Amino acid sequence: MKTERTTPSRHADRVSYDRQAAYQVLDEASICHLGFIAGGAPRVLPTLFARVGDTLYVHGSTGGGPAFAAREQATMCVTVTLLDGWVLGRSQFHHSANFRSVVVYAVPRLVRDEAEKRAALSALVDRVAPGRSADSRPPTAKELAGTAVLALPIEEFSVKTRQGGASDDPEDLGLPYWSGVLPLRVVAGTPEPDPSCTVPLPEYLA
Repeated sequence: MKTERTTPSRHADRVSYDRQAAYQVLDEASICHLGFIAGGAPRVLPTLFARVGDTLYVHGSTGGGPAFAAREQATMCVTVTLLDGWVLGRSQFHHSANFRSVVVYAVPRLVRDEAEKRAALSALVDRVAPGRSADSRPPTAKELAGTAVLALPIEEFSVKTRQGGASDDPEDLGLPYWSGVLPLRVVAGTPEPDPSCTVPLPEYLA
């Protein structure tokens, strides 16, 4: 949704409000940054998140800053960025990055329904490894009571991307400096079992 907060002041051509494009970025990303006001000052926390339909779920301690901000019905800002590559221009000024990002503004809702809370926590675990929630112990009543789950509707959002090479100035094209893109990606390594683990490696990690 295009609002005053989601309207960029620069590079408007890189911004869209396409919901499916936003979902693709959100579903590929592993970590979000959650911004809110705590004690009268801004705070930004990196945290795990999960998208279920049109809702983002994050979790934390019931006594933590995000839970307090949710009780105050304060607007939060969630940002996600995927870095696809470094862009090297012939000039230092034209170095940049290829990326895909999403910004979401929302008033969070504290999840109080136990079924929704358990489903959200399972979705968060499955973000770590798909299928993991069915292959691990679910939260106890005590663990569940000590965990706050926040639901943020995906309504006010924007998607911003940059792709392609360097925007070198015409007069710099003849300079003797390499110009191009250094692609980047996150790759999973070989699983390392805990020394006390005797269970064979699950297929979803193989």
